[in-house]
This record gives sequence, C-alpha cells and structure tokens, in this order.
Amino acid sequence: MATRPRFHPLSLHLSAALAVALLGACASTPTAPAASTQAVDRGAPAAQSVSAFFTEFTDRWMRRNPNAATASRYFEGDLQNRLDREITPQTDAYERETVAVAREGLARLATFDRSAMSDTERVSADLMRWQLQTIVDGERYSDTQYPLNQFGGANVGLPNLMTVIHPVSSAQDADNYLARLELFDERMGEAVAESRAQAAKGVLPPRFILQATIDQMRTFIAPAPAKNPLVTTLADKLASVEGVDAAARQQRVEQAKRIVEQTVYPAWRAAIAELESQLPKSTDDAGLWRFANGAETYEHRLRQFTSTQLTADEIHELGLREVARIENEMDAILRKLGRTQGSVKDRADQLERDLAYPDNDAGRKQLMADIDTMIRDAETRADALFDLRPKTPVIARPYPEYRWASAAASYTAPPLDGSRPGVYQMPLRKDRLTRFGLRTLVYHETVPGHHFQGALAVENEALPKFRQVRALGGISAFSEGWALYAERLAAENGWYEGDLEGRLGQLDAELFRARRLVVDTGLHAKRWTRQQAIDYGIPPSEVDRYVVMPGQATSYKIGQIEIIRLRDKARAALGERFNPREFHNLLLLTGTVPLTLLESEVDAWIAKQRAQG
Repeated sequence: MATRPRFHPLSLHLSAALAVALLGACASTPTAPAASTQAVDRGAPAAQSVSAFFTEFTDRWMRRNPNAATASRYFEGDLQNRLDREITPQTDAYERETVAVAREGLARLATFDRSAMSDTERVSADLMRWQLQTIVDGERYSDTQYPLNQFGGANVGLPNLMTVIHPVSSAQDADNYLARLELFDERMGEAVAESRAQAAKGVLPPRFILQATIDQMRTFIAPAPAKNPLVTTLADKLASVEGVDAAARQQRVEQAKRIVEQTVYPAWRAAIAELESQLPKSTDDAGLWRFANGAETYEHRLRQFTSTQLTADEIHELGLREVARIENEMDAILRKLGRTQGSVKDRADQLERDLAYPDNDAGRKQLMADIDTMIRDAETRADALFDLRPKTPVIARPYPEYRWASAAASYTAPPLDGSRPGVYQMPLRKDRLTRFGLRTLVYHETVPGHHFQGALAVENEALPKFRQVRALGGISAFSEGWALYAERLAAENGWYEGDLEGRLGQLDAELFRARRLVVDTGLHAKRWTRQQAIDYGIPPSEVDRYVVMPGQATSYKIGQIEIIRLRDKARAALGERFNPREFHNLLLLTGTVPLTLLESEVDAWIAKQRAQG
C-alpha cells in the first residue's frame, strides 16, 4: 500500500479515523472505465489559473477513486452514478500510477506564480504541494503497510463502504449497491495477492495482528448470509425508499444475499486461508524497527502524521513529561473523591468499572441514548465559543458487531451534497460500556470536535474542492489536534462544572493521548514489545492499531499542543482584543493544513487584528 490506508474515506479515528482521518480511497488508480477518462484528461488544455488547475487536477484524481467520489458525492449525474458502481482497486500497480499522477501535479503546480495568487489560493497551493510531496515521498515505504489488517485493511474498508458510505435513496442506488457487491471478490482478491507478495518478500504483520485479523474476518462470515451487515444494511435502507414496492425490495435483498453467499464469503475464506498460511512464518515483533529501512520509514510516518520535524526521541520525551503532568492533576481530583489507594491508573480503571453500563442489549441501548443526549447538550454549550456551526447534523450509531473487537470510535464527515449527516460510530465491546470519559469522547468526535471541523470544511465553498473533501488525504495533526483541543476547551469553559468524575474522564482521555506518544515511539523506535505497551496503560486493541498505523497516534497530542500554543500566542499579542470565537473561525475556515502552515495563517491573522486596532 502507499502512504495511507486505502479505505476510511472521510473518516476520522480517535480514533481514527481514519480514520484514520484520511481519505483512504485516494491512494489508488482507475478502474477500466476511469482509465479512458484519464487519457482524455492528458489531452485537455492546461489550466490557465491556479484555481482552474485545482479543479482540473482534483476532478482527475477523484475520477480515479470511486470510493472517494461516493463518500464525498463529488460529481453529479451519469459520472457519479457510474462511479457508484465501481470500487477503487487494491493493487500495487494502481498505487504506483497514483504516485506518478502526484508527480505530475507537483510539476504543474510549480508553473504558477505564487505572488499572483490570492490568500486562499496561496494556502491551497502550499497545502497541495505538501500533500502531493508526502505521497511521492511515501512510495519507498509502501511495503510496510498491510493490505489486510484488523483496523484499516480491505476486509474493513469494503464493508464500511457499503454500510456507512454508499447511499440507498433510490432504486438506482440499490442497483449500484449490488453492482459493487459483485466486485468484492475481485477487490478482495487483489488485497490477498498484495498480502501474498509482501509475505514473499519477508514483510509480514506480527503474529498477533494476523490472528486479530483472522478472528475479525471469521466473525464477519459467521452469520448466515441473510444476517450479514451487507444484506441487512440494504434491506434496512430500502425499506424507506419511495417508489420501490415490496416485491422489488425483496428481489434486491435476495440478490444481495446470493452475492454474499456465493462470492463475498468465499473471498473472505480465501483471505483467511492466506493469512493462516503466514502465521508460521510470523513473529511477535511489533515495531517498524524490525525492517531494514524501519528507522527511515518511521521518520517519514512521523513527518506525515505530525507535519513537524520532531524526532522519535523528542516525541517520546514529550510524552513522558505530559504523562507525569496529567497524572498529577488526576491524583488531586481522585483524592477529592476519596479514591486514595493505588496508582492513578488503578484508581481510574476502578472508576471506569464503577461507571459501567450493563454488558447486554439494554446497556448498549442506554449508552447510545446517552450519547445522543450529550451531543444535543454540547450543541447548546458551544454557542458561547462558536458562531460558525455546520448546517449538516451529526448522528451516532454503533458499529456492526463484527467490528466491535478492534474498532475505535470514529467520525465520518458528510458529503458535499448534504445527503448524509456526519456519522459518529461507536464500538460496543465490554471495555467501552462505561460512562467514564464518554462525554469527552462525544466532544472529540462530534461537537465541537470532528463534526465542527470536518463538516464546516465540507460546507465551505470558498475553499477549492480538494480541500473541502480532503481529496489528497487528511492532515492528522490538525484534525486530531483540533478534536483533542475541543476536549480541553470544554474543560476550560466549565462544561464539567460540578462533575468531578466527568473532569477526570477528560483528563484520562488526555492522558491516553500522552501515553500514545510514549507507546507509539516505544514500539517503532525503541523496540518495545506489545506487552510493554499494554503494561504502560494502553488497551490491547489500541496497541494493535498503532502497530498497523505507525505514527498516527502521535498526531493528537502534537496537534493539540500546537493549537494551544498558537491560541496563547494570539491572546498574548492581542490582549483584550482577543476573541475566542474569531480565533476558532480562523482555524475552522482555514481548514485542514500542516501545523507549520497553520502558524503562518495565525501570524497573518494577528497582524491583521493589530492593524485594525
């Protein structure tokens, strides 16, 4: 794989989104129909302005990526309809062509006069240059990402494309859904072939990652085909589609069942067999250090995810300092609650157990209902700090059960046409069934965290579309840094007043991100074992996530610290003229950018505010 996961379109993980907030579908190349479009593009007249180039290049990029086009509803009419019937390829050849297109984009971008650009064009050009260069630079490290894994592989992304992203609001949408299902065996076969090729070169996931992925895939194919999420999702969505009668609905659901039984399940079984064949050759070594170019690869990942030049050692030491600071704050509050015995971790773990929901359907239903209440409450509280609000709503829903064991909470941004809300997904495994830290997680994923940042970017028509939909990937340090900043903002502004347990949950979430700095660098640069990471206070499923997404977990705290520094810098420079709403407007309207570029924009804003006196 190339420099980021293929899946997680418009998804942010707390992760993770991915997601891994990364637009995973963009690191690939065209299906056969899209290839002919590519040829037309290369013969088209060159754009005469940088804004026209942004449009031309992004259109070309998105035509090559059906998953991303569907996630964002980027096109309209027949072209969008055709792309909704395709799935982004999963082959190394397509990834190489993506890098070639990125190189072409860099060359074209260099021909435009930066001094003639508007402020928005200049920021957009700098951002595109950074993103395309990151893709090009990542080519040499592509072998250390796994096509099949429990967190972001094809085995996760393909079902997610259908159950979360693909629209079903018409008979045509349903037919497109079925056309995509027919491609699952081909795309899964490509991922299996890539996994096999990596294994032949000695690039194997750790044994515990292979086992977690196998277990997840077995869970996915355990239900009868009629009960698989790929079938039940279509049935549920079709039930509310006007103009499709009961017989037509049933016919399409039966077709989905047949495809799942005859092609999807066999494809999953073949993938499981491949991973099982790799188990005897794998080890439990977890970090990138085990590869010949591991140190260099990790250095690249840290640059990519933090958008800084911080080294692994610097990040590790920063994490240790932050862990000590936050644990001291937590200890003081725990003592106020009469919890004085044991380490901070032990006392926090006990509080988490004391605040648990029942591990049953009723407990899970109550948790999701409480999340809905917390979102609505946060929307009211946010009025004091924000005058920019997304028009698109945000909803919460649980992950399908087969994802519970490995998934992190995540947010998926709405598409350009507003046809789908922002979606906050929650895994409902036993260790997540607690009120401890739940409010903070809601603030991170929804309001004023990822939903404010992600949905406002999508709705901001002043930005080029590649920035609205993160067509070239996300900047994790900004998006995850913003979400972690949103957690701190709630605490600073009294949202936990009278709720010491809630405040402890916020600090525990921040402590978790600080520990990530120590653990991610420990795993990949300091030869930590998986058990060392777990013993340091990170749940096993999270450790496994850091193993398959090196560096991503460092972006949260690095981004938060930088945003707080820039806010304090602006406050010190402007004094009583500093307005937090205006500062937040600046960040949210700037959109996702590297941290160095963000500081330039904050400095320009400070100068403008001073000039206005």
